[in-house]
Amino acid sequence: MGGTLEFVLMLLAAAVLVVVLFRSLGLPPLIGYLIVGVAVGPNALGLAPDVAGTRHLAEFGVVFLMFSIGLEFSLPKLFQARRLVFGFGALQVAVVTLAVGAVAMAFGLSWQAAFALGGALAMSSTAIASRMLAERVELETPHGRQIIGVLLFQDLAVVPFLVVVPALAAHAENLSGLLGLALVKATLALTLILFFGQRLMRGWFHVIARRRSHELFILNVLLITLGLAWLTELAGLSLALGAFLAGMLIAETEYRHQVEEDIRPFRDVLLGLFFVTVGMYLDLRAVWANLATVLLAFALPMVIKLAVVFGLSRSFGSTPGTALRVAIALAGAGEFGLVLVLQTSGVGLVTDQVAQVVIAGILLSMLVSPLLIQNGDRIVLKLVASEWMMRAVQLHQAAVQSLANERHVVIAGYGRTGQNLARFLEQGGISYVALDLDPERVREAAAAGDTVVFGDAGRREMLVAAGARRASALVVTYLDTPSALKVLHHAHEVNPSLPVIVRTRDDADLERLTRAGATEVVPETFESSLMLASHALVLLGVPIRRVLEQIRRVREERYSLLRGFFHGRTDEPEDWDEDVQSRLHSVSLEPSAYAVGKTLGELELAVRGAEVTLVRRRSIRAADPGPETRLEAGDVVVLRGTPDALAAAELRLTQGR
Repeated sequence: MGGTLEFVLMLLAAAVLVVVLFRSLGLPPLIGYLIVGVAVGPNALGLAPDVAGTRHLAEFGVVFLMFSIGLEFSLPKLFQARRLVFGFGALQVAVVTLAVGAVAMAFGLSWQAAFALGGALAMSSTAIASRMLAERVELETPHGRQIIGVLLFQDLAVVPFLVVVPALAAHAENLSGLLGLALVKATLALTLILFFGQRLMRGWFHVIARRRSHELFILNVLLITLGLAWLTELAGLSLALGAFLAGMLIAETEYRHQVEEDIRPFRDVLLGLFFVTVGMYLDLRAVWANLATVLLAFALPMVIKLAVVFGLSRSFGSTPGTALRVAIALAGAGEFGLVLVLQTSGVGLVTDQVAQVVIAGILLSMLVSPLLIQNGDRIVLKLVASEWMMRAVQLHQAAVQSLANERHVVIAGYGRTGQNLARFLEQGGISYVALDLDPERVREAAAAGDTVVFGDAGRREMLVAAGARRASALVVTYLDTPSALKVLHHAHEVNPSLPVIVRTRDDADLERLTRAGATEVVPETFESSLMLASHALVLLGVPIRRVLEQIRRVREERYSLLRGFFHGRTDEPEDWDEDVQSRLHSVSLEPSAYAVGKTLGELELAVRGAEVTLVRRRSIRAADPGPETRLEAGDVVVLRGTPDALAAAELRLTQGR
């Protein structure tokens, strides 16, 4: 018992440290789990006491992974994207399986082993590709939609492979019969569970939910997942197939999202254990002895997939640049490839030596994939001449839209929030230019007369084309902190005095965005709490005027900029008392400015009736700076005061008068 506990503690400590390191480097944590497995496995340090038992437990990781994949499969969603999923995706899996299988047969493998390995290497990493697309805000781009469509079919294709591979290991005279029996069993299981289990599943979940017990709900999910997995295994099929069917059943109920949240901790922990056991299986000495073959198993499938995916994407009407981006993202191998290789080895279709070589090739491929995706744009620009023309067209469209505007607002993201903002700006007579990466949304909005163009606000040249140098403000309307940080970086390079407002979900990233130079950060949770409070107070009988005053006071404390406003040409003089109304005004200090090298105390701006609310120096934003703050060339000083006080303070800063 003591030895087992020590092993578990050591495994947990190593996994935590390695995953922290890989997260810091921006690499998938599953690679960290693999490295831990290699280190503690019998072929390295030999710290694992019972590899077979650990592998048996790790099978549950695959079960919960397949369950999660089943939850993602909505039949209406699949039907809507049927051309990409069942057209592009099916062709990609079929062509790559046959091509890689032909190469494997040329190396002396049987056609059964070649087919199984071809299917394994046809898979790409859903975890790596989807995560990086989300981080780069590219899920709704043309190449992002194609990638997700192919990944959906690959996840679906794992199910028949898991059914067929054990049958391929049978003797030749029994093969056709066993394949037919396996397919009949799978078809019956699908028919019975999906057509007759749907109503039963929904009714049973209603019964469980009415008990209002979170523990009971989780136990029920575990029972259904493992119970269906056991039933399919009892029928001579795989555990993973039953888990996948359980996920598909629950996906059609209203409890899908709650189940997904509850199951995630089990799935992630057990899936991490699965990758640890894959690492344990790897023998580095065997890999080193067959290094040339390993490199071939790494490079050849990637080249085949690049060529096949590029050609298929072009045949589906993609531009060369889009096709190459899709090919780069799908060229690598994936986690399901590891599952299929281990199954192929387990049923005796390939020797341990062949499995070692293929697994090592898959792992190298998964290490390279994030780097390829991250540098995809650079690769495309170097290899595809027409991409420069496409980029130039996008920049031209953005420039044409912004040329007629002066002191306009650049809107990054034209989803629901961006469109609502645009309506408010139009009502106020303020022009805007919106950038969005959803081509369908851009096409429909532009046809309706909105000033929106296809473009990525995270690119410096796109901000320049959208007129950021002449703009009065930039608003990031989507919820993506890494992308917002990129926008802030480029926006301050283009126009250091440009106010940037960023939308976030909560206050978690407030400090990061503020340090990066955001003029204001607007958390949704804060605003929704204010609305809830205001409605509650009114319903409790508090006078509406007092409620509005209280909300205004809270907002002033939270948002420093609400204590003043940036004046624009559209402001109506009659709406404001010009002598008493406080305004905000940004002053950018040129190298020749009088204030350069002087402290705020020496400048005595308060004597002139102006207050310095913040000083922004490159990407650093200092709110309410003290009198000892010394100004430098390039600083942006934000002043608050009446129009006369602001004019006097600006003269003091620039000319010393």
